[in-house]
Amino acid sequence: MPSQRRTSLGPLGVAMALSLLLGFGLARGLLATDDLRSQLDLFTQVLYLVQNHYVDPPDNEKLIKGAIDGMLRTLDPHTVYLPEQRAQRMDEQFQGEYSGIGVQFEIRDGVITVISPLEGTPSFRLGIRAGDQIVEIDGKPVPKTVNNDDVFKMLRGPAGSTVQVAIAREDEPEPLRFNIERAKIPIESVPYSYMIRPGIGYVRIIRFSATTGDELERALSTLKGQGMKSLLVDLRSNSGGLLTQAVDVLDQFVPADRLLVYTRGRNPSANSDYKSTERNKIADVPIVVLIDHGSASASEIVAGAIQDLDRGLVAGTNSFGKGLVQNQLRLSDGSKLLLTIAKYYTPSGRLIQRDYTKFNDRDEYARDAERADVPSDSVLATRPKFKTAGGRTVYGGGGIYPDVVLKEPENLTRPQVEMIQKHPIADYATHHVTHMKDSKWTTAMLGKDFKLTDDEWGDLRKVMDSHKVAISDSIWQADRPFILRQLRSELALAANLGQTERYKILVEDDTQLQAALDLFPRASKLMSQAMEPTKHGRP
Repeated sequence: MPSQRRTSLGPLGVAMALSLLLGFGLARGLLATDDLRSQLDLFTQVLYLVQNHYVDPPDNEKLIKGAIDGMLRTLDPHTVYLPEQRAQRMDEQFQGEYSGIGVQFEIRDGVITVISPLEGTPSFRLGIRAGDQIVEIDGKPVPKTVNNDDVFKMLRGPAGSTVQVAIAREDEPEPLRFNIERAKIPIESVPYSYMIRPGIGYVRIIRFSATTGDELERALSTLKGQGMKSLLVDLRSNSGGLLTQAVDVLDQFVPADRLLVYTRGRNPSANSDYKSTERNKIADVPIVVLIDHGSASASEIVAGAIQDLDRGLVAGTNSFGKGLVQNQLRLSDGSKLLLTIAKYYTPSGRLIQRDYTKFNDRDEYARDAERADVPSDSVLATRPKFKTAGGRTVYGGGGIYPDVVLKEPENLTRPQVEMIQKHPIADYATHHVTHMKDSKWTTAMLGKDFKLTDDEWGDLRKVMDSHKVAISDSIWQADRPFILRQLRSELALAANLGQTERYKILVEDDTQLQAALDLFPRASKLMSQAMEPTKHGRP
């Protein structure tokens, strides 16, 4: 097969590529410096030699994108290039919506399996259920090699357009066929909010998108109406998002005219001070903020300000340590450059960015946060020290160190991981609900006193075996509380009781969360200090 002829870019081509990627004005500015011009000449020479003398014809797109990635790797780990598809996914997350049919799904053994229809969406209204299997899309069988990106391409589309799906459902002899009109589907950033104990409200924020502030405001209004006197804000595994939404969240908790966060960069346009406003607030409610190693960026802005202002208590484990602000720059081909333009500082003046210069690889930098232990006293002693509004010592230079360290929940055992990954419990729950179709399922039925008969335990064990879950008789007996809790949660989904009811069951054994609920007396004392106006210095 003849090789495809490729034309050498040459110096002019490189300049044009730079113009397209960076904008003509910026490219001219770069080329204006003699030092950079000589470096670009060197790059052009290497590119020319590779294109004309490499053993195989090189792919120009890969060469340029590889050069971009290599260039950015000399900067901080958070300055990154995103190809078009990844940029689109990020846009959806930050915009807080997409156009589709409204199902959460997993691919199980090559089959698109509905985890849950999202309430109020087209799929929900048509009666699509947890456990349904999507076997055809627009008249074409779904291939066994299907992946998540394939599903997004096939099921998502402009609002108002239609997609035909065929669904295999237990006890239905033939596939069920639906014409589904796509609609705007919200991507929730506050998926769980409920009264977790009498008087204690709970909100889980999983990202900071364009709708986070509004979602939180609605959730808090509902919780206040249900008698909320204290609030637990769960930011665990929240990797961040929009700085403005972190400010919006804080503004709902902090009295007016308090500094919440500020940014400083090389260019004056990157410098901003963000203060609380006169809006309606819940400034009289004690707050506990729960963080872990996966809490980063906007999550750390919220936790850091709550801590610095003594507005509440921060509990959990040390956070990720990202104190850099990125600007999203759209490039000509739909891709994006996330470019660090500033550092942010908490009200006391802390920069919480951890050292990234000691890592040779960005993946290693990310893994280091995942496996990081709570810093020892000797490590804390090396960090810059700052004072909160009430005079407490807090630390910079390595994430948010919690006021109260709470041990993370124990890792799942290998058999427990298999029980989740191979889906035997979910499949049993779907089967169980299907064969009790005349039953009226309620949350009360799935309480902590829920039990299985000996025959039902036997049936569940057979499903485990059919899914090739490696489990011994001793583990089968010892893990029954875990199995029963997982089953109750899957039954809540299969019976269409909703994701929140499922979540409530799953966090019953979350020891870190349960310990945080006992910290509100301490949070109340801190809150009284936050009520008095205080000036906060900064470098």
